[in-house]
Amino acid sequence: MMKVTYFGHSGFLLETEDMYCVFDYYRGSLPEWDTDKKMLVFMSHAHYDHYNKEIFKLRKSFSNIRFILSSDITDIPDADTTGEYEGGRDVLSVAPNEEQTVFGCRIQTLRSNDQGVAYLLRYGGRTIYHAGDLNWWHWEGESETFNKMIRRTYQSEINKLRQEKIDAAFVPVDPRLGEQYCWGLDCFMKRTDTKHVFPMHFWDNYEIFDRLTLEDCTNGYRDRIMRIEREGQTFLLES
Repeated sequence: MMKVTYFGHSGFLLETEDMYCVFDYYRGSLPEWDTDKKMLVFMSHAHYDHYNKEIFKLRKSFSNIRFILSSDITDIPDADTTGEYEGGRDVLSVAPNEEQTVFGCRIQTLRSNDQGVAYLLRYGGRTIYHAGDLNWWHWEGESETFNKMIRRTYQSEINKLRQEKIDAAFVPVDPRLGEQYCWGLDCFMKRTDTKHVFPMHFWDNYEIFDRLTLEDCTNGYRDRIMRIEREGQTFLLES
């Protein structure tokens, strides 16, 4: 069993039997913690809506904690990535196309076509994907050359996941993209084997979930879209 809590925007908490994983926290109430568990904190890039330095206060609560940050994040409070914290380095800077193992969790990064990285995690027989700002960013006001580049880079990165069986994925559906808001989600769901997908980065526009249920393209995976209705909402996912 996995528990997922929605913080807001692209921020989520994933909890397993012995570990927490926090993704792209920048706002929202934090829960009461079981501080005997391990804690991994992932930040996909430095944009304000994905990175809040307040998250480093978790150092006070957890003895087994590591922060995995995209290499474009340099403003880190009390950072000493070459020093020691509780017997080891607590900040790990990652670039695209890297693989690392932390607390037994295998971490793979993909290259975002906006900024930073996306994360693919394997832990305890489960596979988790968080896109960060990797998305099919088709903007009406941009040139055909730009939008073609975005399409190609997005599809190239998602194609790396074709052989993966993903238990939970967090994927942008940005309403600012107009009618193209769901292109990235649709591409992802049709090219991967994903059990549960959490739309994110929807700027508090919860009506986006009604739109998704009406889209013809979601017919084949509509029952796997997790409907978010409020910040702090939790979901229990069976393995």
